[in-house]
Amino acid sequence: MDVPEVIPDWRSKGFWLPEGTFPLDAKPSLFGGLFTWPLLVLRRDAAEANIATMAAYARRHGWEFAPHAKTTMAPGLLARQLDAGAWGLTVATPNQALVLRKLGVPRVLIANEVLDPTALRWLAGPDEIWFQVDSVAGVAAAARAGGRLRVLVELGHDHGRTGVRTLGELEEVARAVAAAPGLELAGLTAYEGQLRSEREVDDFLDQVVAGFVRLRDAGLLPERPILSAGGSAWFDRVVARIDVDALLLLRSGASVTHDDGFYRERTPFLRVPGEGPLAAALDLWAQVISTPEPGLALAGMGKRDAPFDEGLPVPMEIRRPDGTSAPATGLEVTKLNDHHTYLSIGDARLEPGDLVRFGISHPCTAFDKWRHIPVVDADRRVVDVLATCF
Repeated sequence: MDVPEVIPDWRSKGFWLPEGTFPLDAKPSLFGGLFTWPLLVLRRDAAEANIATMAAYARRHGWEFAPHAKTTMAPGLLARQLDAGAWGLTVATPNQALVLRKLGVPRVLIANEVLDPTALRWLAGPDEIWFQVDSVAGVAAAARAGGRLRVLVELGHDHGRTGVRTLGELEEVARAVAAAPGLELAGLTAYEGQLRSEREVDDFLDQVVAGFVRLRDAGLLPERPILSAGGSAWFDRVVARIDVDALLLLRSGASVTHDDGFYRERTPFLRVPGEGPLAAALDLWAQVISTPEPGLALAGMGKRDAPFDEGLPVPMEIRRPDGTSAPATGLEVTKLNDHHTYLSIGDARLEPGDLVRFGISHPCTAFDKWRHIPVVDADRRVVDVLATCF
C-alpha cells in the first residue's frame, strides 16, 4: 500500500506552524510549542497493540480480517492493519473505495448497496472490489453499468439498517443477481451491530447461517463464497455462531483505536477477557479558557473537534502549566457547543490555562474532524503524523 507523505502546515488544526514545516525528525514534545489546543492525538503503542490483538483474534478463530477503513481513513493506520495480515479493507461509500484503490489497497469491500451509475461504471473496471445488494432494483442498477461486478446479497433484521428482512427476499435478490448479465454473486453479508442483546444477536446470526445454507443448497453461491459480518461490539458472537465453509470476513473497524466510552462499555473482550484486551488510543487535549462561576469550567473544545453522537468526551487527566499532572477526578462533561466544552468540576481545582486530556466515545466520528493527527510515544513525543482522507 502506498502511504502518501504527510506534510502538516498552517492549515492543519492543532499544529502551530505560522512559518516553515513540521520538524518530525526531531521528535518534538507535544507540549514544546509546536501545537495549540484543542488537539487530537493517537498513542502509538495502544494502536499497535490493538492492531496486533485483532489480527491474532481473527486468525485464532479461522476468520480473515477486513477492518472498516471508514473509522480512520488514515493511510498510515490502514497500512499497519494490512501489514498485520488484514485480507483487505471495508468502506462505506464508493468515494472511500476510490481513495483506497488510489492508495493501492488490494481488496476492498463496500458495505452498502451502490446505485449511482457513475460509481457503478467505475466499479465495473477494478478487480477485487465487492459491494452489497439488498433489492432487485439495486441488482438492475448494477446490471445497467455493464462490465463485471462482484456483489454480496445482504441480510438485515427488523428495525435495523439495510439488508433484506426475510430469507425469501434473500433468495429472490440472489436469483436476480444470478440472472443478470455481468454480475457475479460472491456471497452473503450482514451487520449485527445495532442489536442490543446477546440473544437478539445470536438469533440474527442463526438467520444469517440459515440464509447462507439456503443460497448454497439452491446452487446460487460460488465454490468459495464470502460470508461477512462483525462490527466492533459483537464480533465474539459472530465467530461463535457462524461456522460454514466460506471465506469468513470480520469487518470490525473501531477496534483499531477503541475508546473510553461507547466501546469501552461494549467491547466483546468484556465477555471473553482472555482473548483481549483493547486499549483506548485516542486523546483529545483542550485548554481551560474560563472558570466563570463555582463548579463550572469551560474548555476550548467543541463539536467541531470531538465526537458526541455516542457519548460525550471523558475527562482523564489535568496538566498544569508547570508540567505537573493530576487525575481528572470529579470532572464531568455536561454538554458541548461548537467550540466550548462545559465541565462540571465539583470541588476539583481547575484554572484557566490548565490542559485537560479527554478520552473520546466512538472513534468513527472523531477522525473526520482532523486533517492531521500527531502520533506520540510513551513520553508524549511526536514520532509520526497521520493524514486523513475524508
